[in-house]
Amino acid sequence: IRLKFLNDTEEVAVARPEDTVGILKSKYFPGQESQMKLIYRGQLLQDQARTLRSLRITDNCVIHCHRSRGTGAAAPALPEPSPASPAAPALPLGGGTLMVPTVMVVLALGWYFRINYRQLFTAPATVSLIGVTVLVTFLAFGVY
Repeated sequence: IRLKFLNDTEEVAVARPEDTVGILKSKYFPGQESQMKLIYRGQLLQDQARTLRSLRITDNCVIHCHRSRGTGAAAPALPEPSPASPAAPALPLGGGTLMVPTVMVVLALGWYFRINYRQLFTAPATVSLIGVTVLVTFLAFGVY
């Protein structure tokens, strides 16, 4: 099993299918079991008695690990969640999330300039703008 942390580091954990979530925590996070949150396929593994087999965790699966706030023994530095973050998962604002709106704004600007400054656009440039608009429209609706 691969244990992946918030700082994008990974650690390989050797576990048997009959091991429980509690055993996994105590084996790889001794003294920090109550602080560690394990997440598999978007689900928080709260039941310490469930076996890895019952959770369908198999060879080379990724379990995300998060150390929550609390008192306890010193632990390796892991990024802490911001105090203002809500309990519900937030949408990540990475480059991929903002790509579609950015491309749409650029296309809108292209059409604005095409309409207001048509003397600067040749026929092939206009055809290209139409083609790119159609392509991006299909891609945007295909993703969503």
